[in-house]
Amino acid sequence: MDIRQLRYFIAVAENLNFTEAAKQLFVAQSAVSQQIADLEKKIGVQLFIRNKRSVKLTNAGAVLLKEAISLVNKSVEAMEKTRQAELGIIGNLNLGFLGYTEKNFLPHLIRQFRRNYPKINLHLNQFNHGMLIESLNNDELDIGFTFAFSLDNIGGLEKNRIFTETLSIVMHCEHPLANKTSIHVGDLRDERFIALHRKESPQGFNQTLMICSNNGFAPNIVSEPKLLNTVLLLVDSGMGIAILPKSLKLHSSPSLRFIDIEGEKIEYELVVAWKKANENPSIPLFLKELEFVKSQYYKDFSTITS
Repeated sequence: MDIRQLRYFIAVAENLNFTEAAKQLFVAQSAVSQQIADLEKKIGVQLFIRNKRSVKLTNAGAVLLKEAISLVNKSVEAMEKTRQAELGIIGNLNLGFLGYTEKNFLPHLIRQFRRNYPKINLHLNQFNHGMLIESLNNDELDIGFTFAFSLDNIGGLEKNRIFTETLSIVMHCEHPLANKTSIHVGDLRDERFIALHRKESPQGFNQTLMICSNNGFAPNIVSEPKLLNTVLLLVDSGMGIAILPKSLKLHSSPSLRFIDIEGEKIEYELVVAWKKANENPSIPLFLKELEFVKSQYYKDFSTITS
């Protein structure tokens, strides 16, 4: 028994006429008769009572009709799902993010994508920078939102810029320098620094060291929390200062001050990254949706760090 025979059987059963069934199927009547005869021979029962004037379903034929319709519908559904999976319209997509500035656009992007591709299951998880890159390389993630630290030195990854992020000096509002509009990094040589743990964000940690080194001193790092929120809490508690993305101001305590770095504008890019060899067909659909959201909300993206 095959799907074609079931289709022929359904056409005859619904029309109770071999000629009409052949017209519906766009085949010769002899082909329909042959397929029905082969089907009856294959399953060993008579499906129709037929004579020169009429065609009727047998009891066995009535039972088969119900099952045949179900099987044909399931086969159509299976083929459609297979086509959708090939196109990426149905499937799974694993997304990773740092949990910083993505808050400004990612919720909208996810809502938009789910509206347009409701059959793609999205799985989102927050990572530190190092773990996110490792997960992309290990195929545990399909797409990651991260900073472009050293990504060009990592083989096999592709990236697209989302927006450029600006670094600021972060301190509590009661700090003696908190009322300044900008501060020269060299004036911070005697300050206590809070930095995200080296293992959690090696690139960010090293950047803090580099910024200070370029201004003639090594920072006095008194604490290395594993979570960014802890860094902000410690700075808010007056335990030290930090060098962090300016956009964090949107989600931080109102008692924190984000002050421009005087004399130089230190920037780096927030990017979307994926593994070039990853063949998940849903990836290009997501990237296309991201580009649409960027074009629709370009001003919001470009002014996040202003």
